[in-house]
Amino acid sequence: MSEPIYTPIHTHSAPAAIGPYSQAIRHGNTVYISGQIPLDPDTMELVSDDFSAQANQVFENLSALCIAAGSDINAVLKFTVYLTDFANFSVVNDIMAGYLKEPYPARAAIEVSALPKGALIEADAILAVDH
Repeated sequence: MSEPIYTPIHTHSAPAAIGPYSQAIRHGNTVYISGQIPLDPDTMELVSDDFSAQANQVFENLSALCIAAGSDINAVLKFTVYLTDFANFSVVNDIMAGYLKEPYPARAAIEVSALPKGALIEADAILAVDH
């Protein structure tokens, strides 16, 4: 069996995977960050029932994985954000603006019927890194 052409990224500063997947995978100069829900990395419980608190935790988790990959959240090329209620879209915009600098990354936002553990938001990311 040959060696994999990718490297898993792991940090205790973001929630552990809750299934058969890696927190993130690096392939070349790109890191694919798995969907992050608003879990506290220490307790593995949702941080709150409040949408804003959940959204902030998602971006804290994503930031921690960007740092573990040797970069930061401003090197994200694309986010995909999943919301259980699209009425929270403007809140996501405000929270993202607090984490990011221009030029902003590409993004998709999708309303879904449910997310793991009853979360109200989930986001994944594609990150650029240097060698």
